[in-house]
Amino acid sequence: MNHSTHRTGTASGRTVTRDHTGHHGVHAHGASWSTAAKATLHCLTGCAVGEILGMVIGTALLWGNVPTMVLAIVLSFVFGYSFTLFALRRAGLDFATALKVALAADTVSIAVMELVDNGIIALIPGAMDAHLSDGLFWSSLLGGFAVAFLITTPVNKWMIGRGKGHAVAHAHHH
Repeated sequence: MNHSTHRTGTASGRTVTRDHTGHHGVHAHGASWSTAAKATLHCLTGCAVGEILGMVIGTALLWGNVPTMVLAIVLSFVFGYSFTLFALRRAGLDFATALKVALAADTVSIAVMELVDNGIIALIPGAMDAHLSDGLFWSSLLGGFAVAFLITTPVNKWMIGRGKGHAVAHAHHH
């Protein structure tokens, strides 16, 4: 449990808590779906920036599928971590501590998101060969993000409910 949570009452015999961000969760029974969705959306934002940038750069430079996907995945991790790192630094953590927290908070979430998103793109016929001007390029990319969000949210809910993943970062926000 986040040390900055406050008991606000009970619901069906369970203690409902509210943390410093206003997120509600259920103590001892895991995080709320709202908290998990917000954490996943935060992670997805960084991943999407990196993924789109990598796909656009690789496609524009006429790179093959493998180097383009590698660039997109690397940039997804870079941007995903950097969004959390920025928030943690703003909350007052030194760089080394903030980096450790960001790695602990986001690694599983980003990895699941990237696996699902890139898997979706790889499975859609023609998506890997689509160009920036093709609707298939953008629809497969955005569709992959949507599916990744739906699959990663329960993963984040499970992790946050056990004090792992995004819960690690939330413990440091003030």
